[in-house]
Amino acid sequence: MEACSRAGTLSSLLWALAINLLRLVFIFLPELVCTPPSLLKKFRKVEHAHPPPLELRTLITLPNLPQDVLEVIFGNLQIPDLIRAGSVCCSWRAAYTSLRELGRYRQSQTPCLFYTSESAGDNVACLYSLVEKRVYKLTLPEPPIRSRVLIGSSDGWLITADERLELLLVNPVTGEQIALPSVVTIEHVKPISDGSGAIPKFELSYYTGEKVYREPEIHDRDHLREVLYFKAFLFPDLSTGSYIVVLIHNPYYQLSFARAGDNKWTWLPPNAGYRDCMYMDCVLYALTDVGEIDAFDLSDSTVTRKAIVGKVKDYIYESMYIIPSPWDGLLQVWRIVDSPMHEVEDDPAIVFHPDHKVWRVVNHREHELEDGGALRILNHPEQEDENCETPGIVLALEQHDVDVSENVPAARVKYITQKILVYKVDMAAKELVKVNGLPEHLLFLGHNQSLCLCAEEHPQLKANHVYCTDDDKELIMSYKDANRDIGVFNLENRQRKEIVSKIWSDLPCPTWIVPNLTKMNLAF
Repeated sequence: MEACSRAGTLSSLLWALAINLLRLVFIFLPELVCTPPSLLKKFRKVEHAHPPPLELRTLITLPNLPQDVLEVIFGNLQIPDLIRAGSVCCSWRAAYTSLRELGRYRQSQTPCLFYTSESAGDNVACLYSLVEKRVYKLTLPEPPIRSRVLIGSSDGWLITADERLELLLVNPVTGEQIALPSVVTIEHVKPISDGSGAIPKFELSYYTGEKVYREPEIHDRDHLREVLYFKAFLFPDLSTGSYIVVLIHNPYYQLSFARAGDNKWTWLPPNAGYRDCMYMDCVLYALTDVGEIDAFDLSDSTVTRKAIVGKVKDYIYESMYIIPSPWDGLLQVWRIVDSPMHEVEDDPAIVFHPDHKVWRVVNHREHELEDGGALRILNHPEQEDENCETPGIVLALEQHDVDVSENVPAARVKYITQKILVYKVDMAAKELVKVNGLPEHLLFLGHNQSLCLCAEEHPQLKANHVYCTDDDKELIMSYKDANRDIGVFNLENRQRKEIVSKIWSDLPCPTWIVPNLTKMNLAF
């Protein structure tokens, strides 16, 4: 991260860092040397609201502490401050290097907004710090980050798809990059050679573990990249000390995974329609677009699917997320992204009540263009289905000869987060229990691993709020100059605010990332 671009002078930054470190010394030194805190109180007032004159700074020397003491202190810094500390002197550099290379650095980090900027260059990535409200620029390895599609962010790593369709893990802080198994090892993808050894096209088969839906289709590389990939996750596997990558892909949003050392993707049939995943105690939990939660024990030699929660909704309208809850369980989060001109009711969509075996229709929407022309109308049935069957959903275009994808670009329709619903998953009853707010926690949602963080550990952020970025497949894959949904949402009053004025380029799509200094040094 030495390539970071920082505002202000280096001396001012290092002085501020030194003052912060002095504070930490007096916080942790009593625990390290068993000194009564009262003896250190008079020293804690050695601080300045602004850097003192240069003459005074030269008279103040930094504490000469043993390396193990420095490591304890440095272990409580955010990554930007830790890297600055490592550049101060040889002893501090040694403590920083030990923390980084021996894996002793475990400080919880505040997520940053990852994005690219056309003016910064094709190989440069930007991290916007929510804590410091400033931007760091980092140079990433080839191929250029602006030529890739971003399909996930987990544990400090980005999962990207390059122009060859191949998947690459990249850590923007360390610059480490790892190739994942080839696209041609995905169950539904077959390469088509042109006879000279080149593979310009691919065949994509449209089936699940339960049914073949239609004949295969032929795609070139660019189109298949848009069609095939949706979302990916990197999960540490504590049982083996290694990592697992999980991929949600088309057709029909199915699952495949790969462990470190694998040379191909392993398909997980039979279900489909997945939108989000989490990994806990060797079990992969996957959430579908109708609220189902499936569990896969990846430690078994033969991985099978176990249904944890059945279908709880019908129409696919919300973005869906699954997150470890603060209460040692699971949260299911529904995010309604809509135009500001539409009223969103308290319980949108069609909800299935398992106890009564009844579908209840609770919402009706009309989608319009900004100029007032109707784009599409979603007609929901007005009454419950007496036979307890799934209600029909009709998608009606007012002009059937209009090609919506070409004539109605996403940039013309403003969709932002209108409502977020949080549910606790009752595993015993296999149902959802609505949660009225998260007063001691906050969420990060988007095309990243979904996060629920403790507000006390991140005092610069807002409790009972949700920090959002885009998670719509069309917006993250295809559209430039789209109206990005990047902001912070108040769960109490449903007010949404911008985090920062637009500083990003639209592709690859901006996302949240938790900075991570740990090196993986693994091969897939």
